[in-house]
Parts: sequence; structure tokens; C-alpha cells
Amino acid sequence: MIKLYFSPGACSTASYLALEEAGADYSVERVNFAANQQQSPEYKAINPKARVPAMVTDRGVLTETPAILAFIAQSYPKAKLAPLDDAYAFAQMQAFNSYLCSTVHVAHAHKGRGTRWADDPAAIAEMKRKVPESVGACFDLIEKGFDGPWAMGGSFTVADPYLFTLSGWMEGDGLDLSRYPKVMDHRRRMQERPAVQKVMAAIAGS
Repeated sequence: MIKLYFSPGACSTASYLALEEAGADYSVERVNFAANQQQSPEYKAINPKARVPAMVTDRGVLTETPAILAFIAQSYPKAKLAPLDDAYAFAQMQAFNSYLCSTVHVAHAHKGRGTRWADDPAAIAEMKRKVPESVGACFDLIEKGFDGPWAMGGSFTVADPYLFTLSGWMEGDGLDLSRYPKVMDHRRRMQERPAVQKVMAAIAGS
């Protein structure tokens, strides 16, 4: 059985959603960031990066959301969560997920994790001030390229739980949601999916 380590509200929600959409046999364990559990020796023995997600499989531990999402899609092909028979389309999906990981998420992290990049309080404050602009530019690009109803066009893929998760941070990042009608429509469609409703209810009750 797969075991996913996650934290509510974090990017690990995307992997949680993908496992449920795939119909996987899995369990989850919450990592309590408020208690700094990610830095505990027990958790760092699982994931030395001290972050989520981490997913324990029968072959070892996987980290990094794009890798975990690709693994889920490939491990449960009947769920059709990726264009597995089209190398170019699969690469496009990976490019989208990589952008969410390496650019959107990092821009968002400048709001609350500025100490990763600077010690000067003024520099940290400036990073935080710029978040609405930097994250907004990311979602401007996503909105412009959106050819829905799903992130990769006509078919639901593992890119959709990832976009849904990160778009859930937009209000906190100070974005004007009216600028992103396609992304907001995507959020609404995701919220209507039974798998999403089940996982979000479980997270709320955890």
C-alpha cells in the first residue's frame, strides 16, 4: 500500500487528490507543520528534505510533486490521469507541473518563507511585498494559455489537482481573482468532483 505524508493546505494536497482520483490503495499521515514535525528525526528519516509530500512505495520513497504525480498516473493507467501513449503530450503535462513547482510555488513561498533566501528583514519584507506581482504574473500566463476545461485541455490529468491546490493560495497572495475567470472556473469544476469533495472533507476533519 502507498503511504502519503501530507500537510493540510500544502502542495501535498495535489498528490492526495491524485491518489483518490486514481482509485489507489493508499493511506495518509499528516505532518504537523505547526509543531515543526517536518524537522523531527523520525520524519527526516523518511524525507531528509524535511518537506511534504513524501510518498512511501514498495520500491522506496518518492518526493517532489511532479514526480509523485507522474508515478501515480503511470501506476494506475486505467484511471487515465495522463496521456501515457503520447510522449509529447506527456511532456507538455510535465512542463506545466514543473512550472507550478519551480516558479509558481517558489514565487508564493516568498510571502512566508523569505528566510530561505535572505536574513535581512528589509529584504524579506520586499520579497513579501512583491508576491502579488510575481504570483500574479504566473497566473496571468496560466490564464492566457488556458484552453480548458482542464489544465491540459479536454482531458482531466494529474495537472488538475496540482493547479487546483496552488490556485487555492491566490487569495492569500493578494491576487484579484476577477482577472482569472478561466482559473476560477477550473477551481469550480474541481470542487464538483466527488474525489475532491471526499479528500477536502477528510483534510478538514484531520
